[in-house]
Amino acid sequence: MSDSILSSFENLPYFTIAGFRQMAGDSISSDHSARVALARRVKAGHILRLKNGVYMHHRFYERHRQDAAFSAIISAILLPQSYLSLEYVLQQNGILTEITYPITAITTKNTHVIDNAAGDFVYRHIRPELYRGFHIAEAYGIPYAQATLAKALFDYLYLRPLGTRASPTSLSLAGELRLNLDDFTSQECDEFAGYVAISGKPKMRNILTNLEKYVWRP
Repeated sequence: MSDSILSSFENLPYFTIAGFRQMAGDSISSDHSARVALARRVKAGHILRLKNGVYMHHRFYERHRQDAAFSAIISAILLPQSYLSLEYVLQQNGILTEITYPITAITTKNTHVIDNAAGDFVYRHIRPELYRGFHIAEAYGIPYAQATLAKALFDYLYLRPLGTRASPTSLSLAGELRLNLDDFTSQECDEFAGYVAISGKPKMRNILTNLEKYVWRP
């Protein structure tokens, strides 16, 4: 396989087996042949395998891996029906500061993890009626969705087992979880409360009461 075929993908965020076969023409006769040829190039370090049938040229990776939106577009490529949320968004906004987390996203599909050379990507399931509270952005021609800060906090607390710590009469939940929530605006607090109402969960109502008692005082 000529490296000139792969060079066609240097400036693209990803390519598929179908796209590779189209560029290769008659030199690649089947998907199996394409997978074998691409597996050799992955082993040689010329390309990265993002998931089954989806690849990235190593030169694109080296040029852009430090870009702010790089992980976001990889997450969207891996699972388009998802939005970035949870620890990823909270850490970006200084709510969580102590450790490094994988790239976390929300989906209505099953919870699963994808590990590849670009990072660790965790997708958590949520009920369809709670699949909201995100905006759409774009980088390198790839659209991706990212939760608002209030929705990322809601998702984080909704999906985290908290036991008695979710009680409205316990100690400060934000303090116990080391969440920096003092800078939440009144609009963000109201947005969080809206998601609590939609969820209908006593756990989330208790969490809201706790946050209003200890952090979001009038």
